[in-house]
Amino acid sequence: MLSCKEVGELLSQELDRKLSLRERLRLKFHLLICKTCSCYEQQLKFIARSVQRFMQSSDGAGMPPLSEEAGRRINSNIREQLNKEKQSAS
Repeated sequence: MLSCKEVGELLSQELDRKLSLRERLRLKFHLLICKTCSCYEQQLKFIARSVQRFMQSSDGAGMPPLSEEAGRRINSNIREQLNKEKQSAS
């Protein structure tokens, strides 16, 4: 079974790529039995939706688009912070 740390990593990766069938099954199984990770998944999904809505609403609003590198750095920093918060909650 996956550890909570591994689940956190997979949930973050899921935002950037399609997980393999094996990864998805292991992830879903863990989420069925772990309330903390299920909550973390919901938080990540909420953040992703919020960022997507913000980006759509700010298109053409005078804000220059972020470079791909800047987007990667922001995503990385968000993931690191969420993982730190999750670890401190455990």
